[in-house]
Amino acid sequence: MSRIVLCYPVESRHIAQIAAAAPEDEIVDAGQERVATEIVAADIFCGHAKVPVPWHEVVRRGRLKWIQSSAAGLDHCLVPAVVESAIVVTSASGVLADQVAEHAIALATGLTRSLPVFFRAQQKREFLRRPTRDLTRATMGIVGFGGNGRRLAEVLHVFHTRILATDMFPVDKPEYVDALWPPERLPELLAVVDVLFLAAPLTEMTRGMINRRSLAMLRPGALLINVARGPLVVEADLVEALRSGQLAGAGLDVTEEEPLAPESLLWDLPNCIITPHVGGQSARRIDNMTDFFCANLRRYRSGEPLANPVDKRLGYPVR
Repeated sequence: MSRIVLCYPVESRHIAQIAAAAPEDEIVDAGQERVATEIVAADIFCGHAKVPVPWHEVVRRGRLKWIQSSAAGLDHCLVPAVVESAIVVTSASGVLADQVAEHAIALATGLTRSLPVFFRAQQKREFLRRPTRDLTRATMGIVGFGGNGRRLAEVLHVFHTRILATDMFPVDKPEYVDALWPPERLPELLAVVDVLFLAAPLTEMTRGMINRRSLAMLRPGALLINVARGPLVVEADLVEALRSGQLAGAGLDVTEEEPLAPESLLWDLPNCIITPHVGGQSARRIDNMTDFFCANLRRYRSGEPLANPVDKRLGYPVR
């Protein structure tokens, strides 16, 4: 019998579903309140701890065999001790891709259709026409072509856009994507895109990748949409680019620090839309995550290869 510790917002029906997939196992719904203590005695962990977890103690005990992240990002669990251990890690990459793509499109079209301008006008009861832009037939850049990036490209395709993307493993290019390049070609992508979407994982390689230098490579008037992780962007450099007009606008579902501090200069910028990391929200989010975990749990029990296995040193699944 194994002890499965959960740390995502499950209901009783989700616990029953997991128990049906693993009838011999003990299921513990730890939540954020008890995860730090319960995980130490776990054989399998599914979730996303948002509180400090004693990972060194977990690894030292040697009991935990598998981490199923309930998020696409893995920065919450890929600490050095886990990376160096034999613990298997799998990602939820793609499970929330529909919602993340919808949210990215909402942020982008909010900016291209000048919605912040019209919202402020509405508050003043001003019924005035103002300039707008088109997403249709624009050139899109996607940094990170995993589950979320691929779904985003699929949705953008219906706007008759030109789509360029970069990824550490630039393989399996869909026919509707014009180019899929390795990371070294990011400067070429930056120079031609109208909208830059960030969908990359947070790793030591990607941390701070959008900074003063890379922002200066964008054509004047470009837009930045970040639905990945906040620390991909150097916030001070982003503020400077938005203030100077080098960047026409930014749509941020994630920020360098979360929650975003009340004193952050981003709040007052008229060309910035901020949402509180809700890109993956969905009425079916927990259902979808539980379905995915149960399917992977059956693979684990039968010795089959797991879905979304993570290269722990790289920090993301390798297709």
